[in-house]
Amino acid sequence: MGDEKVIEARFHESIDDIAATAWDALRPDDNPFLSHAFLAGLERTGCIRPEWGWQAHHLGLYRKGVLIAAAPLYLKGNSHGEFVFDWSWASAWEQAGGEYYPKLLNAVPYSPVTGPRLLVGNDPALRELLVEAMQQQAQRLQLSSVHANFLVEEDLAAFGADWMARNDVQFHWHNHGYADFDAFLAALNHKKRKNIRHERKHVAQRGLRIAMAGGAELGMREWRRVHALYASTFDAKGNHAALTEAFFQYLRKEFGNIVQLALAWHDEEIVAMALMLRSATTLYGRYWGASVDVPDLHFELCYYQGIEYAIAQGLQRFEPGAQGEHKLARGFLPVRTHSRHYLVHEGFRSAVRRALAHECQSMDAYAEELLDHSPYATRP
Repeated sequence: MGDEKVIEARFHESIDDIAATAWDALRPDDNPFLSHAFLAGLERTGCIRPEWGWQAHHLGLYRKGVLIAAAPLYLKGNSHGEFVFDWSWASAWEQAGGEYYPKLLNAVPYSPVTGPRLLVGNDPALRELLVEAMQQQAQRLQLSSVHANFLVEEDLAAFGADWMARNDVQFHWHNHGYADFDAFLAALNHKKRKNIRHERKHVAQRGLRIAMAGGAELGMREWRRVHALYASTFDAKGNHAALTEAFFQYLRKEFGNIVQLALAWHDEEIVAMALMLRSATTLYGRYWGASVDVPDLHFELCYYQGIEYAIAQGLQRFEPGAQGEHKLARGFLPVRTHSRHYLVHEGFRSAVRRALAHECQSMDAYAEELLDHSPYATRP
C-alpha cells in the first residue's frame, strides 16, 4: 500500500490540538454540540477536568498529515454527565475484582443530544476505521470499555458485532407545518389543549414579563444572572453544576444567537430562564433555573416558549432534554435514542449482553405504551 493510502490514528489531549476548520469540515450538519467551538469552550473554561472525571482524548484519522475523520473522545474516571447509565456494570465489574474506570467515551459532555459522533466528511467508509481505532486504544491502554452515546442512525452500522446495542426514550416535538401556537393546540385532543391553555394562563396572571432573547442580546451582567440561576437549581437538588460561568460567557461571545433563552423578568431582574441552542433545523432545550416558585413557569419557559419559537422560525424539531414523561401531555412524542458499548472482557460482555436483551424488550413495551397515550387527536 502506497504512502498516500496509509491512515494514521492520533489521540489528542485537547481539541485545540486540531484546527477548527479541519474539524468542522468533517461535520455533516450544523448541530452546535459537535462544533469545534462548543467542545473547545468546555475545555477552555474549566468544564472538562480530570478531577471531575473528564480528560479529552479526541481521535483523529490522518492521511499524509491531513485530518480525514475525527471523533469526540474522552477518558472517563466516572460515569457522571453521560445520561446513559452504566453504574450497575461498573459495580459488577469492580465486585469481580476488575477496574471499570477509566473508560473511553465517544460523546458530547453533559449533553444528552443525539448527533453525529463519527465525523467523516464525505467518506462514510471511515466510520468503521474510527470505531476500530477506539477499540484498539482501549486494549492498548488496558481499559475496561468504550461507549458511544446518542448516536445518529448513520453511525450505527459502523459498530460491529462486539458492540452491544442499547436504546432509551426521549420526548421530542415535531413541527407539522403549524401556522402558530394555536394551530399546534388545535391538533391536540380537547383535554390536553385545555390543560395547556390553563397552565399558560396561570403564568400570565403572575405579572412576569416572558420573552425569548438571543444570546447576543444579553450583556455580561445578564449572562452572569443566567448562570447563577442554572447553578442554584443544581445546588438545590444537591447536584454539581459542571458548567462554569466562564463557559456561559463564552457562549455569549462565541455563539451569539445560536443560543436562545426563554426568560421571565420581574421588574428589571431575570427570575427564571431556560437556555437552548439551535441549528438550522432543530431547537435543543438544555438548562433551566429559577429564583421564584411559580406554578407552571417551568412548562412555559422550557416547553411552550420553545414551541412558539420553533414554529416562528420554521424549525422541524424541538428536543427539550432527557427524560420526563410529563412532556408527553404537552405535545412531545417518544423517540428512541441509541448507544453502543464495547466491553473488552469477553465473559463480562456476554453477561451484560444477556441483561440488555431483557432491557430492550422492556423498553420496546414502554415506548409502545407511551404512544398509546399520545396527546394528539390523531397521530401526526
